[in-house]
Amino acid sequence: MKVLIIEDEAPAFRRLQKILEEIDPEIELLDVIDSVEETVKWMKYHAEPDLIFMDIQLSDGISFEVFDQVEIKTPVIFTTAFDEFMLRAFKVNSIDYLLKPIKIEELRQSLTKFQSIRGNQAKVHPDFQVLLEEIRRDQKSFKSRWLLRLGDKLTSVSTSQISYFYTSNGVIHLMTDSGKSFLMDQNLEQIQAQLDPQEFFRANRQIILHFKSIAQVERYHKGKLFVHLEPASKEPIIVSAERASEFKSWLDK
Repeated sequence: MKVLIIEDEAPAFRRLQKILEEIDPEIELLDVIDSVEETVKWMKYHAEPDLIFMDIQLSDGISFEVFDQVEIKTPVIFTTAFDEFMLRAFKVNSIDYLLKPIKIEELRQSLTKFQSIRGNQAKVHPDFQVLLEEIRRDQKSFKSRWLLRLGDKLTSVSTSQISYFYTSNGVIHLMTDSGKSFLMDQNLEQIQAQLDPQEFFRANRQIILHFKSIAQVERYHKGKLFVHLEPASKEPIIVSAERASEFKSWLDK
């Protein structure tokens, strides 16, 4: 089976490639592409693969935009780390998807499903245009990348790499999953307005955290909550009794 991977994050690509090799060493990886523009070019000048793994958010836009520009008859398994509005759209259109980080058993099930419907073109090829319209209608415009200063250098960090934003001695910092801290030139209110509230929560006046950064939550004094983060924060993270109910509801979505 010949496979094309469309993914703009190297760790995600390497994980997917490794799991595919574990499931079936005979799977042939044709190429890895990281943008809408390059995907369109590739599809125009190459024979279609047997199966495409396609990330939702690419380096230059949403991957569904590919279907505006080129006809793809190959079945697609979408990979996503995003929220439920996309999952609803997938279910409506009978498209298979995998949530990141991809697990080997879920990928195995998707490949089994692909093999079972391979000869049924009606199931393999849903209406991608309908899906694209639904995504555009429902999607809110949240920031996907941040240009940051590191000394005299500039670097770009994906929102998906962020664990939390915090205030220390009046200065705003961004903390990544890998434990790197960057200075910000915006206040927390400005930052919060650019974040997806499904993914991020303003725990108190000092911090906005991503749900994946929460290692543990403990009951604290008089209805408050004590939040342990990973990477660990320098200051204790306390959610007030007034916000505790909202915080727990956010965690339970």
